[in-house]
Amino acid sequence: MLECVVNISEGTDSRIIGELADSVAGWLLDIHTDAHHNRSVFTLIGEDAPRSLAQRAVELLDITSHEGVHPRLGVVDVVPFVPLAGSTMAEATRARDSFAQWAWEELSVPSFLYDDAYTLPMVRKNGWKSLAPGVGDPVPHPTAGAICVGVRDLLVAYNVWLRNTDLPTAKRWASQVRTTDIRTLGLEVGGHTQVSMNLVNPLIATPETAYDRVMELAGADHVARAELVGLVPRRVLDLIPEIRWEELDLGVDRTIEGRLTVIGR
Repeated sequence: MLECVVNISEGTDSRIIGELADSVAGWLLDIHTDAHHNRSVFTLIGEDAPRSLAQRAVELLDITSHEGVHPRLGVVDVVPFVPLAGSTMAEATRARDSFAQWAWEELSVPSFLYDDAYTLPMVRKNGWKSLAPGVGDPVPHPTAGAICVGVRDLLVAYNVWLRNTDLPTAKRWASQVRTTDIRTLGLEVGGHTQVSMNLVNPLIATPETAYDRVMELAGADHVARAELVGLVPRRVLDLIPEIRWEELDLGVDRTIEGRLTVIGR
């Protein structure tokens, strides 16, 4: 079974988000929407659901009118395929390549390809500059832009919201938290700041590890709350004492396995 965590560049229009969710009914594990990022993260199962979601997003959205603090290349911004138990990285890579070819042939949207060797941050930095799309013409779709289609291991997206902290300080703390296992950005979101993180090795750098590192730098007076974006694998949750789950915005119902049970998969 493959998981696909599709990032859509829309986080403010509830009608459109509802239509997008309807297009993947039955495959949808979770939606996390953020109006300030103007972004919604759809956690899906299988290969058909990402195509249904992408097609509807291209129909409904226009990247040229998009505003939000999160960097993006297109309305269907990121499509990572992730092997779950019983699946392999080779299967995820085949799904990535097949999706990118489909997006070009059916939607006329080019795709940048990424993996562990050439990562998503590298694509964001170099796309449309020194890097051309891996599939499709070397120009963006006029309203949909481009898609970053990748393969990766399980990743946890995690934010620590700050209080009484300006953006330069948030960026400095983010740079100090950053490791090979934790990718970070310091952002200003809706008048508040946050350390936004991707825990790329969450069995080593868990949400608890990341939160405590920010707390160590900022102190309790500057840490407002934690925010899980999407879901965590159950084995990551099991590494963290249950007494801390609420503080860290975690729980059994926030795991991939818990949501699979809910939808009967």
